[in-house]
Amino acid sequence: MSIFIAIIGLAFLILIHEAGHFFASLAVGLRPRKFYIGFPPALVRTTRNGIEYGVGVVPLGGFVSIPGMHRPIPHDAERRFSRAVTELPTLAGPVDRVKRSLEGDDFASTLAALDELEEDLHERKLSPGALSSAEKGLTELRDALGSDAYWKAPTWKRLVAIAAGPVANIALTLVLFSFLALTSAGKPSQTIASVVASSPAAKAGLRPGDRIVAIDGAPVSGEELGERIVESEGRPLVLTVVRGRTELELGPVRAAETQDGYRLGIVREGEGLPPLEAVGRAFEVTGIVSKEIVLGLGRLFTSEGRRDVASPIGITRVSSDAVEQGTESYLWVLGLISLSLALLNLLPLLPLDGGHILFTLIEGARGRFVKREVYERVSVIGLAVVLLLFFVGLSNDIGRLS
Repeated sequence: MSIFIAIIGLAFLILIHEAGHFFASLAVGLRPRKFYIGFPPALVRTTRNGIEYGVGVVPLGGFVSIPGMHRPIPHDAERRFSRAVTELPTLAGPVDRVKRSLEGDDFASTLAALDELEEDLHERKLSPGALSSAEKGLTELRDALGSDAYWKAPTWKRLVAIAAGPVANIALTLVLFSFLALTSAGKPSQTIASVVASSPAAKAGLRPGDRIVAIDGAPVSGEELGERIVESEGRPLVLTVVRGRTELELGPVRAAETQDGYRLGIVREGEGLPPLEAVGRAFEVTGIVSKEIVLGLGRLFTSEGRRDVASPIGITRVSSDAVEQGTESYLWVLGLISLSLALLNLLPLLPLDGGHILFTLIEGARGRFVKREVYERVSVIGLAVVLLLFFVGLSNDIGRLS
């Protein structure tokens, strides 16, 4: 059950990301044609108001299809219509007219040539595969020449449509962290939620539900409690504990040294913050975690950094473990994954969102479009990097599972 909840959570994060692209595109007049969770072939799909909504069989992401992501070139016609021309050489003339008009930027002639080609296609008998490819070509080229084509839009509209996906994930992170800070994780309390087995706290007799009210006779607040334990540096401490209606003195107990400093081995319950403070804490934590994620990306070239990479399998496992630990732990992990998804997508690599943002800014500064060949070559490099990260993460996950 926990694995199922973890998978649903990851699908929800993808839904939020793609919904950001989808609604932002609609808002700026770039009407999407498809909105999918997962990748085709489609498991289920429906079309409403000219937009196809679907769930793909391959559950590794999702996509929003915005018309005319690139300026059309003759190769687009070659790719879609070549099979039809092979079966019916008489179609070579209309297809050549489409290609020549695309070379000369005569898009009015291109639309007329597409109409002529469509008539010829339906008057001839083609195999289902050739006809399907040709019809997709007609739709794609008309979309790319339409008034709502992405490549024709002003720079600001393109940036809004692309940046909205990562922004939606960051916004979700802030909502989750604000909720946690508001309800239970704003600041540590004096009450013990759990005790680590065989820890100094367990040996001293501390139990879940105990409330530590003083150390060495001096009263402590929830925030001061942790500081006093760390600052003890292993010196013996006498703890004053309220258990039910009884006040006890336990110890002396020595905090053990760990990688994070001196610890007794207790997990404390949290206390909520007022709304404005909770939102402020959410922004603060998001900033801290973002910095660590960015630094972690910089460490990918080291063996230690590569060990931190995880694939969807590892992410699902961590999420599943968090589900078993409780709602609070799961929401923290979900927020962290959402933030990681946003920052990963902002890397300046095609086909990631950050790559599209970078090229949009370059084209806006130059006042002309980058050649499609450049897009395709850079996309190959970016895709190779993404696949490399995936396989590194998969290798790590297999090692952890084994």
